[in-house]
Amino acid sequence: MSPISIEVCVDSVHSAVAAERGGAARLELCSGLIEGGVTPSAGLIEMTRAAVFLPLHVMIRPRAGDFLYDSDEFETMQRDIAVAKRLGANGVVFGILDINTRIDVARTRQLATLARPLEVTFHRAFDMTGDLFHALEDVCATGADRLLTSGGEQTSLQGVATIARLVNQARGRIIVMPGSGVKPENARGLVAATGAKEIHVGLRSSLPSPMLHHNPRVSLGSIPGREYQRFRVLEESVRSLCSALADSDESLHERA
Repeated sequence: MSPISIEVCVDSVHSAVAAERGGAARLELCSGLIEGGVTPSAGLIEMTRAAVFLPLHVMIRPRAGDFLYDSDEFETMQRDIAVAKRLGANGVVFGILDINTRIDVARTRQLATLARPLEVTFHRAFDMTGDLFHALEDVCATGADRLLTSGGEQTSLQGVATIARLVNQARGRIIVMPGSGVKPENARGLVAATGAKEIHVGLRSSLPSPMLHHNPRVSLGSIPGREYQRFRVLEESVRSLCSALADSDESLHERA
């Protein structure tokens, strides 16, 4: 097994089971991944928790869009954390910014305190801040356990140099976890370049819908044709990533 902890983002029971069988160490459960991920329903949390043994971290994001939340949205987040705790989640994942796109330390700390004893991950809202290195200190001040980041770039491969600096700056106070664009063919290089001990992956594959009738005249979303497409995490994709990282570790031991 790879010494690198692999968190897989899933949005269905099927994907959660596949990720567990493939060798994932932890699951992040979301809905609406096309929109960047929002809070999953209570039903999905409950069904996923019953289907897998892995640690399950639940996204707490009341809507798509920016990360500046009004009082009603903040109250929704608090209630969703309580639901996640009651349904057996092991952690929660959220991020709050202020109007100046800085970390909202006070409200983030309030949610982190509410979530205990669950683990807390501050998600890629971090990448939307103006100064990542100042933002890292703010996230540490919230009491979060983990930070998910692509280094302020679209993918973690593009932000690899910044992520390496963040890992060094963190000095073990918080886990810096690279995510976005991580695949079996690039994970080894990313881990080696950043010194990260955990990575976050999607690894979703597009599958055609089994529906027999398609109506090309109607689209219910912003991207035509998505009604006849499914995205799932495949067991073999996760296993391939785990193998790549395990092989990398064996190579390091052999050279030593």
